[in-house]
Amino acid sequence: MNAPLPIYTATAKTAPTPDDLTITVRDERFNRGTTPRRWWAGEPFGTAWHNALSATFPRGEAFFIEAVKAHREGADPKLEAEIRAFVRQEINHTREHIAFNKLAENAGYDIKAIDKRVAEMLELTKGRPAIANLAVTMALEHYTAMMAAEFLDNPAHFKDADPEVRDMWRWHSAEEIEHKGVAYDTWNHATRDWSKWRRWKVRSLVMITVTARFFKNRWIDSLNLLEQDGITGWKAKWGLFKYLTVSPGVVRRIFPAWLSYFKPGFHPWDHDDRELIGLYEGEFEDALLPAE
Repeated sequence: MNAPLPIYTATAKTAPTPDDLTITVRDERFNRGTTPRRWWAGEPFGTAWHNALSATFPRGEAFFIEAVKAHREGADPKLEAEIRAFVRQEINHTREHIAFNKLAENAGYDIKAIDKRVAEMLELTKGRPAIANLAVTMALEHYTAMMAAEFLDNPAHFKDADPEVRDMWRWHSAEEIEHKGVAYDTWNHATRDWSKWRRWKVRSLVMITVTARFFKNRWIDSLNLLEQDGITGWKAKWGLFKYLTVSPGVVRRIFPAWLSYFKPGFHPWDHDDRELIGLYEGEFEDALLPAE
């Protein structure tokens, strides 16, 4: 594994972002060999859900990068450095999910329909104001941060998963927590002339819209992948519902964090969960040697 490259450490306090926050690029590589078809402990529902998520990441994260970069003009040096760190982390995430998606295809899953739908949805964003794309990015970054915290905090999610796949998701999760405030701080910079009411109204309405589309599309995608595994009808729907809401229940468990997004004055770093990054890094000490 490659040693990480620390590329930004906060030195100035912009509440509530931690003043000692370090955003680190961990240039890791995973899944270059073979992976079991049902990598989530041979269980189809977790496999389908995470494969459906991963299929959206290459195009989705490229969208995030462009949405944030479009509003960096005039940012203070601190935020500029955070944006550069965010971009480099997201580029690596894209690369690793492309590799993982190839493994899923090699295992017999057709995920091209998911990629096509994401491409079609992103095509619709090209004619709208850039600030709208940033608002969507901010909402989806909150989703990735919520799920990342849950994945690291609750070992049940990947307890019996293929080890290399588990390592990839945990690596991705650690970095999502680390840069969870960047899109939000960029939004605050881009909307600095807006009233607090307007900021709250727009980000809240966008989150509601994003939530509806996110779950509708991931539900459809997951059911499609389950059908490819020969699981259809109520068996597929009930199994997926139980996976998401009962055990391990990622949707149920992130609901309080989702609700907090609607609080006036909310910021992603209202909850400092960097100890979860420490849990990840404690298992990968060799990857934390200083870069030479």
